[in-house]
Amino acid sequence: MAQDLVEPLVWVEILNPYNDKEFLSDKLSIVDVKARDCHDRLYQIEIQLTSYGHLPARIIYNWADIYSQQLKSGQDYLELRPTYSIWLLAENLLIHENETVHHYKMRDEQGNTLTQHGGILLLELKKFKANHVETEDQRWLKFFREVEQLNDEALPDWMITQEMKQAMSTLSTFSEKDQHYYQYQARQEYLREQRTIQHELEQATKAILQANQREEATQQREKLAIAEIERLKALLAQK
Repeated sequence: MAQDLVEPLVWVEILNPYNDKEFLSDKLSIVDVKARDCHDRLYQIEIQLTSYGHLPARIIYNWADIYSQQLKSGQDYLELRPTYSIWLLAENLLIHENETVHHYKMRDEQGNTLTQHGGILLLELKKFKANHVETEDQRWLKFFREVEQLNDEALPDWMITQEMKQAMSTLSTFSEKDQHYYQYQARQEYLREQRTIQHELEQATKAILQANQREEATQQREKLAIAEIERLKALLAQK
């Protein structure tokens, strides 16, 4: 994974620790975590179970939102800190690429970076196929992919590290006191995504209908042309 994302975190805020699968018939998941490392760089981590055409726009929008919220009234641009969005994708988004990890930064066509103020990291978990853990990156990818099958009382050998134990401990200590609030928030996000997906479906259906109409118009023109040819042949035959 990106080598610049290796500093220890000093602050973490879990905005939605609940998996929407509890509320929405296993349709999607949103887990929003914000963190800051020892250099004051900001991180946003989200888990996404579904994939759809406008998801890249949402990813960029969320990054821009976190980045822009740093400045308060009277603060200067020099106070902006690098911001990273990390997305764990259960469904493949970049279907024509084989890599599991994708790191995006703001660069020009020659690869020159405009600013070092962060980037976007996409982890397509479905593409991760390794059965044996050989690197720390693989350990975390395997953890993210198999977390729902893990039991903190009987961890597999590849999880016997301090970081893995801490990760499992964090998962097991989420409180349910705000569950109704997160249920409401999850429902709103679900409806928002459903509207987006419905819009994409309508656009695709409209495109197919227009294509069919064009084909029917072409066929009609061909029939008229054939009829005109036959008429002209009949006139020639009478001469």
